[in-house]
Amino acid sequence: MAKDNKNAATARRRRQRGFTLIELLVVLVILGLISAFAAPQVIKYLGSAKRDSAKVQIDRLGSVLDLYRLEVGSYPTDSQGLSALVEKPAGVNGWNGPYLKKAETLTDPWGTPYQYRYPGEHGQYDLWTFGADGQPGGEGENADITSW
Repeated sequence: MAKDNKNAATARRRRQRGFTLIELLVVLVILGLISAFAAPQVIKYLGSAKRDSAKVQIDRLGSVLDLYRLEVGSYPTDSQGLSALVEKPAGVNGWNGPYLKKAETLTDPWGTPYQYRYPGEHGQYDLWTFGADGQPGGEGENADITSW
C-alpha cells in the first residue's frame, strides 16, 4: 500500500512539472520559422482580398447607380457625386433613397473614396479606385480597379 502512495505521489509530481526553458525556446524557434515562411503568403492573400473586395463593391455600386437612374431618370451628376446614393440631392425628383445605408460604403478597402464621373469616358458613367497606392496605374495591389 505504501508503494502505491509513493507511485501516486511521483505521478502527481510529473503532472505538475512545467516546461523547461529549453523546451519553451525550441517551441518559440519553431513558431518563428513557421511564421517567417507563412507571413509573406498571408500578406499576399490579404492584398488580393482587398482587390477582390473592391471589385465586388464597384459592381454593387454600379447596380445601385442603375437603380438610382431608373427612379430619378439620370445618373448623379459629377457635382452630386456618389453621395447622392446616401442623401437626397437638392432639386431631384423621384429620389426614393437612401440607396445605401452607410456613407462608408462609398470608400474603397484602403479608405479612399471611390472615383466617379458622369458622363463617363468609358461607359455611361465611370467608377474606379486607384488601389492601395492611391495613384493612377500600378500593378498588383496598386493596380486601378474600374467599372469598365
